[in-house]
Amino acid sequence: MKGILRVLVFLCCLGAAGTALACTTILVGKDASTDGSVLVSHSDDGLGDARLISVPAMDHKPGSMRAVYYSHCALDFKPQWGGSESQRMMTTERGPGYNTPGVPKSVPLGFIPQVAHTYAYFDANYGIMNEHQLSIGECTDKAKVHPEPEAGKRIFYSAELSRVALERCTTAREAIQLMGELIAKYGYYGTGETLLVADPKEGWVFEMCGYDMNGTDGVWVAQRVPDDAFFAAANQFRIREVRENAPDMMYSKNIFDVAKAKGWWKPESGPLDWTAVYGDGEFHHPYYSLRRVWRAMTMVAPSLKLSPWVEGPFTKAYPFTIKPDNKLNPKDIFAIHRDNYEGTEFDLTQGLAAGPFNDPNRFEGQAEGMADKEGRLTPLDGAFERPLNIYRCVYAYVNQSRSWLPDAIGGLTWYGPDRPATAVLLPFHAGVIDLPAPIQKGDALKLERGSLWTAFNYVANYAMLKYSFMIQDIVKVRERYESTAFGEQPALEDKALALWKKGDQKGARKLLTADADTRAKALLKDWWNLSDQLYIKYNDGFLNTKEGLAQEVFYPAWWLKAVGYESGPSTYEKPKK
Repeated sequence: MKGILRVLVFLCCLGAAGTALACTTILVGKDASTDGSVLVSHSDDGLGDARLISVPAMDHKPGSMRAVYYSHCALDFKPQWGGSESQRMMTTERGPGYNTPGVPKSVPLGFIPQVAHTYAYFDANYGIMNEHQLSIGECTDKAKVHPEPEAGKRIFYSAELSRVALERCTTAREAIQLMGELIAKYGYYGTGETLLVADPKEGWVFEMCGYDMNGTDGVWVAQRVPDDAFFAAANQFRIREVRENAPDMMYSKNIFDVAKAKGWWKPESGPLDWTAVYGDGEFHHPYYSLRRVWRAMTMVAPSLKLSPWVEGPFTKAYPFTIKPDNKLNPKDIFAIHRDNYEGTEFDLTQGLAAGPFNDPNRFEGQAEGMADKEGRLTPLDGAFERPLNIYRCVYAYVNQSRSWLPDAIGGLTWYGPDRPATAVLLPFHAGVIDLPAPIQKGDALKLERGSLWTAFNYVANYAMLKYSFMIQDIVKVRERYESTAFGEQPALEDKALALWKKGDQKGARKLLTADADTRAKALLKDWWNLSDQLYIKYNDGFLNTKEGLAQEVFYPAWWLKAVGYESGPSTYEKPKK
C-alpha cells in the first residue's frame, strides 16, 4: 500500500508540474512576413501568473549585484523561494509591477554582477520584448535530465535568462551568447527549453537543458531561421544535426564532450542529433507535440501535404523550417494559436466528447493517477488530442520587430489575455512609458474586476456551457476590437513617427501610452458587459432576446441518440435489458 501511495504522490506531482509544461512558439523571418517584420509568438499554456508587467529601464551603482530568482514555470511552485502559486515574483528591484503586497518576498537563488544600465521590457512568465525590439518566445521541452535548483550552484532557468537578455542586449546574437555564458558560469536547472530570440533583422532558435542532476552548468545550441522561413515548436526540441563551424549555428563548448561522456552519442555514429541525444521525446503522450507542429506547418503551407502520422517521437518528417505558401502577418500567426484542428480529422469541435454544443475544450487531468476503492491504479488508458488552443492558456502574443522604424515605434507586442480562441489582441508598443493597469493585474485565485485577464478567463469559462452559440457572440466583439486596432495602427504610428522626427520622443511615447490605456480600459468595460449579456442571453439553457424569453435551444438529434435519449421514460413499462 505504501508503494501505491508513493506512485500516486508522484503522479499527482507530475500532474501539478505538467500544467505549466505546454507552450507553442512560432518565428517568421522578415522575408516571410507581409511587411518585412520579424515575428515571434508564444502561448503560455499553464494556469499560473497572468500578469503582463512593464519593467522600466534602470541605472545601477558600480558594484551592484542582480538577484536571480527561482522560476515557478521551471519545476512548479516551490514556496521556499518566495512568491506564490499565482504570483511569480515579489520584489522591489524590478519596478513597481512586482511590488505585490501580501505576497511572500522572492528569495534569490544567487547573484550576478549588475550592469550600469538595464533596458525597459515587457515581462510575463518569460521575458517578451525590450525597448530595442529584442523579442523572445518560449516552449518547454522534455530533456533526459531535469536538475533541481540549488542556491549558488544551479541558479538559472530560461525565464530569468530571458529577462537578463532583455535587460542587457539589443540583438539576437548578443542575447544568445550572453545566455550561453550565464549557463556555463552559473548553472542551469529545470526542464529543457526552447527560446526564440529575434531582433528586427533576424531570428534564432535557442535550445538548452541540464545534463546531470548534480551539474554546475548545462548544454545549449542555437540555429538561425532563414529570412524567408517559418518555424514552429511545441514542447519538444526542434534542432537536429549540430554542424561544426556552420555560420547559422552556435553551441556550448561542452556539447560534444558531454554527449560522449554520458554515452548518449558516439562520433562514429554520425553528426550529433541534438533532439535525439539530449531530448527525451514528447511530453505526456504521442503527438502531444508533433501534432501541433504538423498543424502549424499545414496551416501556412498546405501545399506541402505533410502527413499527421509519423513513425516515432524523433521523426524528421517535419523540417526545421518551411517556406509558407503566402506571406504572414500577426493575425495569421494568432489564428494558428486559436486553432482546435477545425476541419481536420482531429477536429475537437466534433464528436461526442465535444458535447451537443461543439466545445473543443478537453480537460486533461491525470486519469492514470486515480485509484479504485481497493487502492489499485485504474487500467484506464488513452488521451485526447492536444490542440494549439488550450483551455488552460494564461496568455498568448505575437511580437513584431520592424527595422525601418525607431525601436520605440517598431517594436510591437500584440497581446491576448487567457486562451487564444476567446482572446482579443491588444497592441503595446515597445516605447510605451508604462503598460495599462488592467493588463498588469491578474490572479487566478482572485476575481478581480479590474483585471483584463480575469474578465477574459471568466467569459471563456462561461462560454463552455453553450460554446457553439456563445463563441459567435464573442467573435463579433473580438473582431470589432481587432479590426479597429489593426486599422488604426498605421495612422497612430505615423503620428508617433512625426513627433519622433521632430525630436519630441517623449511626446511620441506619451501618444503610444495613451492609446494603449484607452484601448485596454474600453476593452475591460466591454468584456465584462459581454459576460453580463451572455448570462442573460443564454440563461437556463434557453435563448433569451427581445424577440422572446425562453426560446427553445434543444440538443441535436445525433447527440441525443448517442447518449441514450431514446431509452428515456416514454412509457409506463419497465425497459427490457
